[in-house]
Amino acid sequence: MKRSLKIGSVAGIGIFLHWTFLLLVAAIFAYYYFQGESLGAAAVGLGLILAVFVCVILHELGHALTARHFGVPTRSITLYPIGGLARMERIPSEPMKEFWIAIGGPAVNVGIAAVIALGLFGAGGTFTPGALQSPGSHVLPSLMWINVALAGFNLLPAFPMDGGRVLRALLALRQDYARATQTAANVGQAMAFLFGLIGIMWFNPVLLFIALFVYVGAQQESKQAMYRAFTEGTPVRQAMVTRFTTLRVEDTLDDAVNELLAGTDHDFPVVDNGTIVGLLRRKQLIEALSEHDRDTPVTEVADQDFFTVDPGAPLDEVFQRMNTADCSTAPVVQNGHLVGLLTLENVGELIMVSSALEAPTRAAARSEELPGGARWDPPEDTTASSGSSSFPPTPPDGRNP
Repeated sequence: MKRSLKIGSVAGIGIFLHWTFLLLVAAIFAYYYFQGESLGAAAVGLGLILAVFVCVILHELGHALTARHFGVPTRSITLYPIGGLARMERIPSEPMKEFWIAIGGPAVNVGIAAVIALGLFGAGGTFTPGALQSPGSHVLPSLMWINVALAGFNLLPAFPMDGGRVLRALLALRQDYARATQTAANVGQAMAFLFGLIGIMWFNPVLLFIALFVYVGAQQESKQAMYRAFTEGTPVRQAMVTRFTTLRVEDTLDDAVNELLAGTDHDFPVVDNGTIVGLLRRKQLIEALSEHDRDTPVTEVADQDFFTVDPGAPLDEVFQRMNTADCSTAPVVQNGHLVGLLTLENVGELIMVSSALEAPTRAAARSEELPGGARWDPPEDTTASSGSSSFPPTPPDGRNP
């Protein structure tokens, strides 16, 4: 949120405005003004755009409040020039819960359009879509049709739109989560190619942008599903690093620099008699070198605001928590003593190794399932079966310099 401005909160959910949104507002106002329109017409056009983004906020609140109903908290909602983003703590594993959360946003847009339509009907206003050609003169009809378009666009069966999640949820009722995600991602990528082809034929840069947006979103969702499939049901101890370097409370920044250059560790736990009292991250160390003497104790600059995890905690939940908190390393503590470090890099390596080991088994099983001896080979690094890693944890071997 460092590049976003908080503009308020609803039901305890912070509403943020990304700085690029201000560029959009300025560009729209300048467009209307330099097109020869009056200052008043420019203000009306700008007001319509702001009203649309209020609808976008309500759309995201539809997701957030539905998620809250199912026990899934939402951290924040951020407005970007291309729309809004609700940052939820997690995606429910139950397909129908994900279905209702995904449908909650477009349902709000349909509701807004219906309310405006009732108002226009009572006032004898126009319903023609042609109102969009002169939105400054037909603000309410334009806003109604824009909400209809928002609902329709978001329900396209392609990630990262809501329709992709709806499709995935419906598919997950009959197949495992990873395969449902891959199928939905394939549909989304096919739509991306279609958007791109039409954009090239019609020389439409907007469609080309949408094609890229959808294609990348489908790839990201497929990757996240693979991570979830391999971490679900796996304890933290099977992915934690057990050979790592620690620093003592009396060590200095100079000692930390020597350890950083001597090995591959990026983050260093600061321990006192086996108990972690701080976490010195590489970024903090580099910044501290320009602000402090090299004989400064590491305890003065080490991060005191960190969370620890238990070795038996579910890896998928901890992994999601680390991603949400933008945390690359989490100390693993058992009975008050540091026994390991969980890093995003090590989780990724565990998944790659597990995927490589299980790939022949999955391919053979799926080949047997298809009639006529036909084979189906999953795309590399995108499809994963559920199940725990088979690697036993290595005994803790933390080294205290």
